[in-house]
Amino acid sequence: MKTPEFPKNEESRLRTLRSLNVLDTLPEERFDRLTRMAKHLFGVPIALVSLIDENRQWFKSAQGLDATETPRDISFCGHAILEDKVFIIPDATKDERFADNPLVVDDPNIRFYAGCPLEAQSTKMGTLCIIDEKPRNFAQGDLEALVDLAAMVESELAAVQLATLDTLTKISNRRGFLALARHSINLCLRQGIPASLVFMDLNDFKPINDTFGHAEGDLALLAFATQMKTAFRNSDVFARLGGDEFVVLLTNASKAFGEQVLEGFSKSIEKYNQEAKRGYNLSFSHGIVEFDPARHKGIDELLADGDALMYHAKQQEKVLTP
Repeated sequence: MKTPEFPKNEESRLRTLRSLNVLDTLPEERFDRLTRMAKHLFGVPIALVSLIDENRQWFKSAQGLDATETPRDISFCGHAILEDKVFIIPDATKDERFADNPLVVDDPNIRFYAGCPLEAQSTKMGTLCIIDEKPRNFAQGDLEALVDLAAMVESELAAVQLATLDTLTKISNRRGFLALARHSINLCLRQGIPASLVFMDLNDFKPINDTFGHAEGDLALLAFATQMKTAFRNSDVFARLGGDEFVVLLTNASKAFGEQVLEGFSKSIEKYNQEAKRGYNLSFSHGIVEFDPARHKGIDELLADGDALMYHAKQQEKVLTP
């Protein structure tokens, strides 16, 4: 058996996959409808929307298969995402890469496999695949039909992602943040590493709107989000929660480390103010809290603590400002 290799862009691929906010979510009719169509159209017992995570192949939709995931190292789809076209195995028992694969030797007794790579942001996330327990050929018309169905799956994945992005700043919104943050918190718990949350609120945002107009207010929010993209790490999860409230979840970061990162972010905001000269300065209040499994059941409690600390800091700043 040949274990699938990792794509050269694996790190960025996984970031893009997680940004879709679709992993470990409940079944959705939009995807089940397409796998039902594939199963019926090709007369196969199994059709899947398969996403390749770090160590597993997870099924967003599965027709004819009870499992929700399989190990990545035995997956056919792990090989398929390395291809630029549909990956076809007419008879797995006659292919040295798969002949002794557990998925061939045992249930579901794969013989025929065809998987069309699914792309998001020009990066391969997984496949729409069909599986048969009997060897078969795949005609050109069949291939074109599978590609068309895969394009429909990609459209649905794009729609899911749009629902989790803030339309103005193009960073995650509250919904997207909660989905990504839950994944990050669980990862930190499994690996025994710290995580810290920073809750931020722009100062004097209403006067910017009142004095310069709402279009300028939008530019201020966009500029703040752009600085966040530059200052924080790829592994960090950041979002606009709504209005002038922003949040960052720093993974593998203690509170002390978080304060250091935030100091660098403050300097980038100061540099922006010096260069932009918009007639006002961007500034923010913040609260930072380290995740404590004994005190925080999850991301909601962590957010509440960060919000409370930010509010306290803002009140103190008002007292100190003459």
